[in-house]
Parts: sequence; C-alpha cells; structure tokens
Amino acid sequence: MIVGVQPLAGFDKLLHYKVPDALRAAVRPGSLVRVPIVNRSHLALVLETNAIADCPPEKLKPVSGVLHAFPALTPDLIELARWMHSYYAARMESVLEAMIPAAVRDGARLKSEKYLAVKRVLSPDEHLALARKAPKQAKLYDFLKQQFRPVKKSLVLSRLGTTAVVANALIKRGLVREEARHVERVAYADNWTGGEIVTGLPPKLNEEQGAVVKSVADSLTRRKFAVHLLHGVTGSGKTEVYLRAVEQVLATGGSAIYLVPEVALTPQTVARLRGRFESAGHKTVVWHSHLGEGERLDGWTALASGQARVVVGARSAVFAPVRDLRLIVVDEEHEPAYKQDETPRYHGRDVAVYRAKLAGAVCLLGSATPSLESFANVHSGKYQLNVLTKRVDDKKMPDIQIVDMRIEVMRSRELVTLSRLLVDHMHQRFERKEQTILFINRRGYSSSMLCRKCGHVEQCPHCSVAMTYHRADETLKCHLCGQERGAPAVCPACAAPDIRWRGLGTQRVEEAVRRVLPRARLERMDTDTMSKKHRFRQILGDFRAGKIDVLIGTQMIGKGLDFPNVTLVGLVDADLSMHVPDFRANERTFQLLVQVAGRAGRGDRAGEVVVQTFTPKADAIQFAKKADFDGFAAAELAVRKKFNYPPYRHLIHHLFRGPNPEKIKFFAEHWVKQVEKALGGAVEIRGPTPAPIEKVKDEYRYQVWYFCARATEVVPELVRLQGGVKWPDDVTQVLDVDPMNLT
Repeated sequence: MIVGVQPLAGFDKLLHYKVPDALRAAVRPGSLVRVPIVNRSHLALVLETNAIADCPPEKLKPVSGVLHAFPALTPDLIELARWMHSYYAARMESVLEAMIPAAVRDGARLKSEKYLAVKRVLSPDEHLALARKAPKQAKLYDFLKQQFRPVKKSLVLSRLGTTAVVANALIKRGLVREEARHVERVAYADNWTGGEIVTGLPPKLNEEQGAVVKSVADSLTRRKFAVHLLHGVTGSGKTEVYLRAVEQVLATGGSAIYLVPEVALTPQTVARLRGRFESAGHKTVVWHSHLGEGERLDGWTALASGQARVVVGARSAVFAPVRDLRLIVVDEEHEPAYKQDETPRYHGRDVAVYRAKLAGAVCLLGSATPSLESFANVHSGKYQLNVLTKRVDDKKMPDIQIVDMRIEVMRSRELVTLSRLLVDHMHQRFERKEQTILFINRRGYSSSMLCRKCGHVEQCPHCSVAMTYHRADETLKCHLCGQERGAPAVCPACAAPDIRWRGLGTQRVEEAVRRVLPRARLERMDTDTMSKKHRFRQILGDFRAGKIDVLIGTQMIGKGLDFPNVTLVGLVDADLSMHVPDFRANERTFQLLVQVAGRAGRGDRAGEVVVQTFTPKADAIQFAKKADFDGFAAAELAVRKKFNYPPYRHLIHHLFRGPNPEKIKFFAEHWVKQVEKALGGAVEIRGPTPAPIEKVKDEYRYQVWYFCARATEVVPELVRLQGGVKWPDDVTQVLDVDPMNLT
C-alpha cells in the first residue's frame, strides 16, 4: 500500500510512503502516522490510500508507526480541510492543526488507574505460612479478599499504610492480579447550571414551536443536506427546538454537533443536553479550546470511537470527529465570535454549513437577530426560514425606553454615566428584590485619559490607540498589545494637573452604581475580572441564586443567558458599536440592542429596557426599540445593495504589516499593480491605505480590499500571485476571506 500524507512539519506538500504489512490494517484516510523526513521522524496525516507516487515503490520510505486506533479525521473532515485550504487561503498544515487537538497530535495516551483483586484463593495452611513469613502481604491479601470487586491500587495502599512493593510481591506470587482501567476526564462533570433547574422531561411545545420542529424533522428524515434558519425572538424557545432535533438524530443512530458562540455559554448548554439525553444513555462531550489537554483527548477518543454521539462547544467543535453526522446546530449564528481571527481564518457558521453539505446532514442556524448574509440566503432560496414570533407561555417582550443623553448632559452640564430614568428604575427593582443587568461594550474605567488644558491623550507607545484607564489599580493598559503603566497624576505634555478620563468603562459604571445604590450587591464581569478559572460560573450562579442585585458587564453577559428574576436591563452606551469604520456597524448595533434587551422579562414578571444614546433617531436604535428585524433588514440590505457590499459581493481583506512603514507601503502598492494586471475586472480593488489602527505591537499596517462576485475564483489566483513574489522577512501579509473585523 502507498499512502499520500500531509506532514505537520512546517511545509505544504503531499509526500508518499509505503505501508509495512504489519501496519496496513491500522492505516486509513485520516490516520495520524509517523514518517521519516531526512533523518528525523515527523507527524503526518494520511490523506490518500492506494496513492500513485512519482517514483517506484521500492524507493519509497516506509511509514514508521500509527498513533491512534481511530482516524483523527473522518472522510468528510478531510474534504472539509481541502475546502478550507482553498477557500480561506490557509496552509493545509494550519487547517489540520486547527482540526486535531494538540494532545491527539502529540500521541498522548488515555489516563489509567491500576486496580487490584484476588487471583487465587489460599488454603488455610498457605494462608498461615504467608502470615508468618510476610505479614504485610497477608494483611493486603485479606483486605482484597473481602472486596466484591477490584479496588483502586493507590487507595488500598494508602488506607492500609503499605507500599507498592508489598502489592507487587503478591502479584509475582500469582495471588493477586493487577489490571489497568481507563479514567475518563470529563469536562463540566458537575453539570453546572448556575442554579437553573434542568429536567430530563421535555416541556410542551406551543403551536409555533411544533411547526418548526416538524419542518426540521422532515428534513432530518429525508437524510439530505438542508439548511434551516430559525428566526425566533428572544425567549421564544429556540433551545427546545434544537433539543428535539438532537433527540430525533440520536433515536435514529446518528450524531449531532451543537455550537455556541462563546465558551461562557457552554456550561449551561451542556447541562441542558446532559439533563435531557444522558439518562437515556447518550453521552455528551464538551469541546473547546479552554479545556485541559486530558479532557480534550478523552472527549476526542469518545467521539472518534463512537462511544459518544453528541458534542457541544464553541467554534472549534465543528471539527469534532463524530461518526454518521446528521445534524449541526449553530446557536446565535449571527455572532462575530464564530470567526477565527488567527490562521486559518475560518467562519464557524460557514464551515458548519459546508460540513453539513459534505455529510448530507441538516444545518440548523438560530438567532433572534440573524446575520444579513444568512437572511439573504433565505431570499435566494439556499436556506429555509422558520419563524418563532412570540415568547413561550405568551410572556411579554420587554418595554424599551430610549433616553436622549444629550438632554441629560445639558441638564447636569457634565458627562453623565447613568440617566435619571435608569437610576429611578434601578431603585424600583432593588426595593422589589428584582435584578438588574447593566451592559457596556467596553472594559476598564474609561476609554482614555485627556488633558483638558493642552488636549494631550495618553497613547500606547507600541500601537496607534489610546490607552484605557483602569481605576482599580490606577493603571493605563493597551488592550491590543498588553502594554501597562501607571496612570499619570499630571499631564506628561504640559504638566497640568487637570488630566482626566474621557468616555465610559465598566469600572466607571460600577462606581456610579455604588453611589446611587450603596446597599445593593454588585458584581462586574469583563475580561479583567474573569481571569480566575470558574469565576464566570461562580458569579452567574450567585446571580441566579439572588445573591447579586446588579450585574455589570460587557458582551459576555449580553447573549444567551436566561435569568427569570431580571426585570431591568440598561444599555449604558448604546452608540459605541455604531461609530466604528465598518459597514456592519448598524447591523451589530441592532443585534446588540435586541440581544441584550432579550435578557429582561424572561420570568413571570414583565421586563423593561433603558437604552442610553446620543443618537436616539438612528435607524438601528429605532428598529431595535420595536424589535422589527424585517424592517431593519430591508432598510440595511437596500444600503448594502446600493454600495454592493456583502452579502451582494464577497469581501477579501489583505493586510500588510512590518516595522518599516515606507517598505510596507511600497510592497502593498507594488502588489496591487500585479493584482490589477492579473485579475483585471474580476475584482474591485480598494487601497492600499493605512489600516484604521495603523500600528499594533510596533508593526505598521497597510490594507487592501478586494470585492468580487465569487471568492472561489479570486482566492486561488491571489495565492498563485503570492507564490511568485519574493517577500522580505520583515514584511508579513495575511489574506482574510469574508472578514468580520475591519480594523
């Protein structure tokens, strides 16, 4: 047998090897193997079996070993890797490394514990002789004889105060047997729910839910590729629709992948899946990058071996090696968090759709605020639309009130953190023992430090951004490169003492709440306070248990979480996401407002939302107030069509960076001339131009944009052109297909 393998050794090239007879049964497409390259052994993935090499078989080197009993990638994952390699202009090696956990690539073994049990029963005379010659061995033997099943070796030795030497002597005599048992490391084994009651009994569906479940069930029964977009308002019971679909897949012997946009949402989702399915014997595996290597290895083994058929996790769970894939759920499909910002720069939602296509499975996308790309695919007939227009049990949607902060500033003659209306509503909730969530899309105390006398703003010395002021430890921090220094007491430029902060941050909001509600119990959740493991779970558990009155946080509390006692949500600075150089700014603002507002009124009591804004008449805010997605989508798509922005054309971002700005600019301009010559009218090119954040970590950045009808035709040409250019070592360039971040 001759195999074609992709080495994970720093270069993109298919190599051929012969397979020794002893390894033939273990080598399959997707197997991880060890192969010799020059004088060293390297890891490689088998992409082809029965391959045809360029040289005679006798000249080929042999595969030297197989790492695992199961292929690391299923056939559909191998095809998916090839597609990602081509579509996202990513090296095959980087794609494979994204798909296969490091512990699996490293050949790590499953954890095992040694157990002891009696192997041969002694006669009375033999027992007497053993007790006389080796009393410690007799004591251990007597203890094991009293047990009904094998017991853990380390536990027995500890309890009896003896050593492994004693146990090994009994094993050598043939009186005791030792066996190794696999010890599985299970992520979220405690099934934490933050206090939410999770039952295995499915709730009764309302009429709308029933219709959606039937529609998805029909697609699953046909066993053909289909994409359903579930557009359901917040609190409409989308999760129950997902669970019913997973239930159907498991009942027919298939497997399912369940994606969530943030790791923070995983524990709650895991508990719901396990609560529903594990009592029926269906194991649920957790999969995301924050797990320990042992947990990832054991989860991968359970999926690759077929022991588990359900996997839940963040973006990378789309690569889980499940057998007989029938369903992929992508919850909150609109979230930018599904886009990977490092190579390979894939979008988890789009990869999920393509993997479902390769497997002949159903992809179920869900959101209260679908992305305009997915919504456009509905109108073009690629996706099927299912709608949930009301909350379960006919709970009311929250009442949204808009506060014009221009009036608040005029009234107080200074920057206002909390409006009078929001403060009044917070007092009412506190007195009624109800809970409040305050959301701001920025961590720290304020966005920057500004001298009122000379206008100096404290900048990061390594990046072209203002440093963020953190009052808790009186520091300035750059959230791009991590640079940190003490906050100045006077202006570094003019020595004036009148240097103050400008803008809002979570710390400043927390301080303002403590002033107006001194008796309230507060907690702040942002990346600065969530550094400790399980801190997120602890705070949400306390919040659900009623130990916290006001929760202040950034995006991590704005999606997917369900707290029945929250009756007030305040958006402190609703404009923030609207004023960025990004054609998706309005869409993200609308999605943010609707999603955060959806955290209110999910219990028996009605909810209210207070939105503080300096632009109350903006379309995104007005449409969000009415929760009018169709109206917003129609208006925003009309603008996108006018300027031919996505989803009407594909967008490709090309970033050039390096320490010398003149050299970066020169190479970017030289590159654009080559692209214009090669691709002509196939693309519209904009740039090169300095990136909005011109310098990051001492590297200057120039960017080029390509607009095209079909990325699959343009990307290979760009890659081909790249290969013909000799790039200097200090010039780095990155292609990002379908980017979500334009800075």
